[in-house]
Amino acid sequence: MAFKLNHLPKRTEKPREKGMTLVLDKGLSVRQVEDICESSSGYMDIVKLGWGTSYVTQNLEDKLAVYANANIPVYFGGTLFEAYVLRDQLDAYMKLLDRFNIRHAEVSNGTIWLSDKRKIEIISEMSKHFTILSEIGSKNPNDIIPPYKWVKMIQNELEAGAWKIICEARESGTVGVFRPNGEVRSGLIDEIADQISVDNLIFETPQKEQQVWFIKKFGSNVNLGNVQPTEVIPVETLRLGLRSDTLFDFYSFDDGEMDQLYADKDEEESEE
Repeated sequence: MAFKLNHLPKRTEKPREKGMTLVLDKGLSVRQVEDICESSSGYMDIVKLGWGTSYVTQNLEDKLAVYANANIPVYFGGTLFEAYVLRDQLDAYMKLLDRFNIRHAEVSNGTIWLSDKRKIEIISEMSKHFTILSEIGSKNPNDIIPPYKWVKMIQNELEAGAWKIICEARESGTVGVFRPNGEVRSGLIDEIADQISVDNLIFETPQKEQQVWFIKKFGSNVNLGNVQPTEVIPVETLRLGLRSDTLFDFYSFDDGEMDQLYADKDEEESEE
């Protein structure tokens, strides 16, 4: 940090198991990645090359090398995994990951139909070779999964070998754990969190209001995903209470300090 400030919440340190910021790279250039890593690498825990963007990314190996030099793991988006599964090319997909030295992999069925049984089998097999992030939730806003099924699927996929479960929201933040208008399905979150440790979950939160909601709900060290590269530092300030949205959430006033704060405010208003 550039300077010291008292009464900040304690953040976990990299490599983190909780308090992670998962960044969505939608096609950054090598130079853009260099700039992002220079400014924000201390707050970027893992990067997803969104959906199938890695297939059409120029200079992919050079780009991956920049992330590797910054000690930031990268994985290919779940839609690319689904594209390979759709074509019955799962073995080819795993060879692809090996070719690019990708050690994390997303297993998802947000677009294709993939039975729960088959998904569990894939997680079990791939987790022997890769660190698995399994995504739950449909990209179809009309496909509503009841809370009890979310809980059961999360439990089953963790038991099968998934490292973290990603709770779907898409880049838009309008499906999965969110309603079409971006509002959090708070009852769903409460039921999940009641039975699953949130440390095992990554909540996709592309919108600032969603990031604020989860930080206020679960604290500075909640795992957040689908964060835009330019929003990594703003998200870190939300986690630390250094943005107005969370300024009073992580600083504990004692009674005397709070009384003095309001006394000063009342005095200033009376003078006006």
